[in-house]
Amino acid sequence: MSTLTLIAAVAFAFQANPDALSESAARLAQRGRADEAAALWQRALTAQPGHFPSLFNLGFLRQSQNRNEEAAVLLARAAKVKPSDFSTRYIHGTVLLKLDRRDAALHEWRAAIAAQPGNFKLLQIMAVEYSNGHYYREACDAARLALALKSDTPDVWMIAIQACHDARDPSVLELTRGAAEKFPANARANFEYGYQLRRAGLREESLPYLKKAMEADASYEEPYFFYGESLLLEDRYEEAASHLRTALRIRPDYMPACIALAKALMGQDRLEDASAELQRCSQGNSNHPQPHLLLSQIYFQLGKEEEASREKDLSLKLRRAHPEFMESPQTRPFPVPGK
Repeated sequence: MSTLTLIAAVAFAFQANPDALSESAARLAQRGRADEAAALWQRALTAQPGHFPSLFNLGFLRQSQNRNEEAAVLLARAAKVKPSDFSTRYIHGTVLLKLDRRDAALHEWRAAIAAQPGNFKLLQIMAVEYSNGHYYREACDAARLALALKSDTPDVWMIAIQACHDARDPSVLELTRGAAEKFPANARANFEYGYQLRRAGLREESLPYLKKAMEADASYEEPYFFYGESLLLEDRYEEAASHLRTALRIRPDYMPACIALAKALMGQDRLEDASAELQRCSQGNSNHPQPHLLLSQIYFQLGKEEEASREKDLSLKLRRAHPEFMESPQTRPFPVPGK
């Protein structure tokens, strides 16, 4: 074999070598020459369809270009070659979520967490996306794992508290107590503990924490509402109305506060004022059934039977059309492939 023939053979072998092609592509990509890089990765995959660096890097490039369908195919192939590679599973899950395939994304992230159990950032993302899919049990578990890794900011606690509350996990009371103790000046931490105490039937014990939340943040509407509602349950109508009005000044569309304020006004025999309040909040949310149900009761007490019947019928009609206003989302099991 001549020297020129040997050089040509070596050059051809180099050009057909997937590792060499992939390394050249990576250098081109770093210099911003994405199309040329992609062409080299494609050549590497023609030579070796299961070449992991080319599958991963080309998939990552397509993801960065928002060509997510292509990225998903390439990263799925890469995950088959290296099932335990964290970066592949993590990025593949991110791409799938962008494609509105939440369950598939979560399956990829579960595989990523199996490879890196201590990845705090991913555990938090998973907790949020489990919750968005109504997989509250899994959300609670992921959030508690994240909290065990890092507990130095209120946000980490709040994600865990919300997820475990939605899952109806009995640990939520202890979680809120821990947050209130760790962040005694934080309005949300105090509110969450007060709220959970109230849910546990410890209304008197809840009031100091709701008050601390109001003092810590005067623009936070929920403590005012729950404090006012607690007073309403004790028939302290005038005091309750004051707190409920504050909640509505902060958030005019806060329907539970509007309903509670109307009840406080009814307790003071101020039926016309209660009616006006309900009409105001029903204008802001015309599909909600509750204002109309309470209006029917007020009209009945005022002797306006025709108006009472009309409002009752409208309330029933809206409840059938919009059950989401009266029913909280229920947890569901996360789907396991093959089952």
